[in-house]
Amino acid sequence: MNNIDKLIWNEDLIRRYDLSGPRYTSYPTAVQFDGEFGAKDCVSASNMCRGSSAPLSLYVHIPFCAHVCYYCACNKVITKHRDRAQPYLDRLYKDIKMQSDLFAENRIVEQLHWGGGTPTFIADEQMRELMAELRKNFRLLDDDSGDYSIEIDPREASEDTLSTLRDIGFNRISLGVQDFNPKVQKAVNRVQSEEETRFVLEKGRELGFKSINLDLIYGLPFQTPETFAETVKRVLDMSPDRLSVFNYAHMPHRFMPQRRINEEDLPTPDQKLVILHETIETLLNAGYVYIGMDHFAKPDDELAIAQKQGKLHRNFQGYTTHSDCDLISMGVSSISQVGQCYYQNHHDLEEYNSAIDQDLLPVKRGVWLTDDDLIRKDAIMQLICHFSLDMKAFGEQHSLDFSEYFKGELDRLSQYVADNLIKVEGDTIYVQPGGRLLIRAICKVFDKYIPAEEIQKGYSRII
Repeated sequence: MNNIDKLIWNEDLIRRYDLSGPRYTSYPTAVQFDGEFGAKDCVSASNMCRGSSAPLSLYVHIPFCAHVCYYCACNKVITKHRDRAQPYLDRLYKDIKMQSDLFAENRIVEQLHWGGGTPTFIADEQMRELMAELRKNFRLLDDDSGDYSIEIDPREASEDTLSTLRDIGFNRISLGVQDFNPKVQKAVNRVQSEEETRFVLEKGRELGFKSINLDLIYGLPFQTPETFAETVKRVLDMSPDRLSVFNYAHMPHRFMPQRRINEEDLPTPDQKLVILHETIETLLNAGYVYIGMDHFAKPDDELAIAQKQGKLHRNFQGYTTHSDCDLISMGVSSISQVGQCYYQNHHDLEEYNSAIDQDLLPVKRGVWLTDDDLIRKDAIMQLICHFSLDMKAFGEQHSLDFSEYFKGELDRLSQYVADNLIKVEGDTIYVQPGGRLLIRAICKVFDKYIPAEEIQKGYSRII
């Protein structure tokens, strides 16, 4: 059995393999979404799901933020005017009703997530109203057994707000931290004290939230291995159930707020490698399990348990234990995964509003998955979630000869075997401890939308 708890840091290989590939929260990825996909396709997807008793996962996007964080690449609306929220919510309720009419069919909602933006931008009473609308249109659980989470900006969460969130059914919270260093915070326009974060975390535990995640970002201006190590030390003192440690990708040509970050203030690629390496070692030594990509969890967390049991899954909400759920997403820019299709709502708020005002599903683009897509998706998900793939069982499940179907891919993987990133033992592909940080590069081999010559571009230093 492969030991999924181990990681090996090999800087030469990290430098050699290109880490700019997709994060595989879906396959095909959003790059393949087509503007020809529209409301009629959603109806077709709904018809194909008729009679399904599978549970649902719901996502709700609240785009508003009171402050702009310069590093942010999310779809958001920066405004101090809280009164902008209600017109959006009124349209969101229509979106919820339209989606419910298509897909609810009394199916239980096992998973629910509010993201953004800053979901806690809206008032406590608006949160109650939004959850009531969801309960009216979908079959939400009321016994606290669901996986109901929300993203929180600790600067926007009072004790009353936390009590409201717990009261309306949330049992998981995710807190944005990024970095505790004052100089770094000022450079990215997110000044947030450790005391604010600790208050939300401790109050959350007191109120009975069963899981608390903290987000960190490495690669921000003025970060050094020493300063980030201090942030990690203070975070570990808070003992979150899960930790996400994201790489900051500086793309000011795509994300306007990033133009306010001075490129010369960013850590060098070498410094970023040191920061990542030391952070991983610190978290593993503290007892956290490396789930994959940027995610760590305590050994008794549901994600860690699901991974050991071979039941971990990945979707647009990241790693999850809910593999059999259709994902219904509502709000501007949100992405749904239903049956054999993905579809995304309008990115532009005005276009979203216009569609809703015309009683139209606000769908901008999407894609139908081919049989080949479904096969490749399964292969990628097994590797990215469990770091192994049983080729014989996979072939039996999909009625194919794995070695024949993926002959070209297996040929290309021979270099990964030579570099000890993977090994093939019997009928099983194992991702080696030295390959787990490079899992995106390994998954890219099975991605037919990426040309073979671009699978490995050599000596990229993106981390």
